[in-house]
Amino acid sequence: MSATLVLAIISGYFALLLIISFITSRKAGNDAYFKGNKQSPWWVLAFGLIGDSLSGVTFVSVPGKVGVEQFAYMQIVLGYVFGYLVISEVLLPIYYKYNLTSIYSYLNKRLGPNSQKAGSFFFLVSRTIGAAFRLYVTLIVLGEFLFKPFGVSFEIAAVIIILLILVYTIKGGIKTLVWTDMLQSGFLLAGLIISVLLIAWDLDLISSRGLFGLKGIFTAVADSDYSRIFFFDDWNAKNNFFKQFFGGAFIAIAMTGLDQNMMQKNLSARTLGEAKKNIRVFSVVVVLVNFVFVALGALLYLYAEKNGIAVPEKTDTLFPLLAIKYLGVAASVAFILGIAAATFSSADSVLTTLTTSFCIDFLGMDDHSTKDQNAIQRTRTLVHVGFATILLVTLIVFNNYNNQAVISQVFTVANFTYGPLIGLFAFSLYTKRNVYDRWVPLACLASPIICYFLNANSKEWFGGYMFGSELLIVNGLITFAGLLLLTKKKEKKAA
Repeated sequence: MSATLVLAIISGYFALLLIISFITSRKAGNDAYFKGNKQSPWWVLAFGLIGDSLSGVTFVSVPGKVGVEQFAYMQIVLGYVFGYLVISEVLLPIYYKYNLTSIYSYLNKRLGPNSQKAGSFFFLVSRTIGAAFRLYVTLIVLGEFLFKPFGVSFEIAAVIIILLILVYTIKGGIKTLVWTDMLQSGFLLAGLIISVLLIAWDLDLISSRGLFGLKGIFTAVADSDYSRIFFFDDWNAKNNFFKQFFGGAFIAIAMTGLDQNMMQKNLSARTLGEAKKNIRVFSVVVVLVNFVFVALGALLYLYAEKNGIAVPEKTDTLFPLLAIKYLGVAASVAFILGIAAATFSSADSVLTTLTTSFCIDFLGMDDHSTKDQNAIQRTRTLVHVGFATILLVTLIVFNNYNNQAVISQVFTVANFTYGPLIGLFAFSLYTKRNVYDRWVPLACLASPIICYFLNANSKEWFGGYMFGSELLIVNGLITFAGLLLLTKKKEKKAA
């Protein structure tokens, strides 16, 4: 595929985003930026969450890992459903009850201002590193086919992409993102489905009998060596069902329900009932979409076997390799659009939600009605640009490391930071105790550090045991225990 064609695809893609931004951001004030004027239709939110919950990393990693892990990833996805139920029935009612803009404001109401800042801090760190990592992966892929042929360096490419994201998010905020996410989810699903159909066609798995002609795809995937979903036999293994199911549930609770980036759009729904409906519908859709991803992975490996193509040592590169070099222009276009939509859908919303969290949790802008709206808008614009700059610098640092093992480890450490959020919210929701608020940040910092060493030494310390997704639960429990140690003694009542 020519660099000119890739450039045309990406340019057309961003042109659509800019058009939507222009339409939705007209007369958009602070309420539109932070809350979408509380007018977001639930079905638009549910569809947009598909792209928001995935990324370019997911787009290439999940299919690539099927050759090693089979369909074990679906155990985590099934756990998501349980986690989304908790979000719908426990967390959303709390957020709507207090009419929150930043979900970490609840920690202030319950424990104190330092707890609020601690929760927000871990979100800011996690999402900045996560968004930079996802953008980095996409820029590396696009660089091969778009930037390098035109002699554009990684640094210049990163500046261009960040500026484009900045242009269509800086004014409309959530009001714009609700609709751009819907568009990007559509491109993501189109890229995914087209990829499956093109590979199945090359494998002669599709007949001309309409939907019944797709039966060959299901049969081939089910009969392959890659379709095992459930793993109950080895408790020490990372892919044990119970580890992955319950780990998946807590991943959903932490990385969706306790994450400002995922919740801010949900809080823009008209009512609590519509917000709940959004999460319930999304919980079903996310299972179906992820199943198509693992099915795509099986088809990729079947295609490689049939055509004698060596599977790369880094399985993440299998999908890009086949899509770009073997499956033709249509597959290349579908792949480029899919990975771009998956990445930018999660990256663009990050700038808005990082800005929201910092403005409210650290700068105290929660009560918009009592403050100068123009001053708020100027400040949030500066913060928005500031986080775009931080994201750019982080991207450049990743590129200078140029060490995939180091970068992956950084990304893994970032995921550890969701554990303290679980501990903070669990303590706030399920106990009535008060704490010494000034020491809460220290307890939250200690938890991921302890978990890092537990994870690194688990095989040696625990007789071959390897942590999987359940490490997030352990992380939350350690934070919870730390907060118990910080509990204030009850004051004696006056006689």
